[in-house]
Amino acid sequence: MEYLAVFAHPEAWASLLTLTVLEIVLGVDNLVFVALATQGLPPDRAVVASRLGLGMAVFFRLGLLAGMVWLTRLTAPLFAVWGHDISGRDIILTLGGLFLLYKGTVEIHEEIDPNEEGEHKAGGKSFWKAIFQIAVLDIVFSLDSVLTAIGMADEFIIMALAVVIAVGMMILAAGPVGRFIRENPTVKMLALSFLLLIGMTLIADGAGYEIPKGFIYSAIGFSLMVEGLNQWARRSRKAQGGGEEA
Repeated sequence: MEYLAVFAHPEAWASLLTLTVLEIVLGVDNLVFVALATQGLPPDRAVVASRLGLGMAVFFRLGLLAGMVWLTRLTAPLFAVWGHDISGRDIILTLGGLFLLYKGTVEIHEEIDPNEEGEHKAGGKSFWKAIFQIAVLDIVFSLDSVLTAIGMADEFIIMALAVVIAVGMMILAAGPVGRFIRENPTVKMLALSFLLLIGMTLIADGAGYEIPKGFIYSAIGFSLMVEGLNQWARRSRKAQGGGEEA
C-alpha cells in the first residue's frame, strides 16, 4: 500500500500524466513498425500478433525499468572508435537501425517487384516471427523512453504505470493503423519510407549524432498531411467521375 500512498500528492499525478504522454509520443515509431511487421498476415491474425507482441513488450519495458542500475551502466563507454566513446546503448541502437534499414528495403523491393520472390512467400509471413520481431524491436525503441522515464520520475510505480498505459494505447491503436495501411497501398509505401528514416536516425544516434525527435516527427507529420491531401483529391475525382486516379 505504500506504493499507492505516492498518489496522495498532486505532483505524482502530474508526473504520471506528463510521462504517459511522452511515452505515447516516443512510441509512434514503434507503432509504424508494428503495423508493417503484421502486414503479411490475415487481418484477424495480424491484430492478435500485434497485441501479443506489444503485450510481451510491456514485460520487456518493465524489466528494463526494474534493472535501472544495469540500464544506467548500459550508457557507460565500453571502447572508443576514432575518439568517440561507444556504449552498450549505442551498439543496440545501431543494430536496431541496421535491421530497420534491411526490413524496410526488403519490404519496398517486395512492393515494387512482388512476383520475383512470390513462390517461396506464397504462404505469407510467419505469425510467430511477426510477434518476435515486434517484441525484440520494442527493446530498441524503448531504450530512450525508459531512460526518459527514469530521468523524469523518482517512483517506480509511476514509471511502470506510464509504460503500461502507453503500451495499452499502442495496442488499441495498432489494429486500426494496420488496417488503414493494408487498405491504402500508397500509405504502406510511405510507412516503409518512415522505417528507413527511423533506421537511419537510430544509426546516427548510435554513432553519437543525435537528431532531435521533433525534426523526425515533423517530417512524418508533413508527409502524412501530403498523403491525406492526395487521398482527399483522389476521392474527390472519383466521386465526380473526372478521370483516372493518380
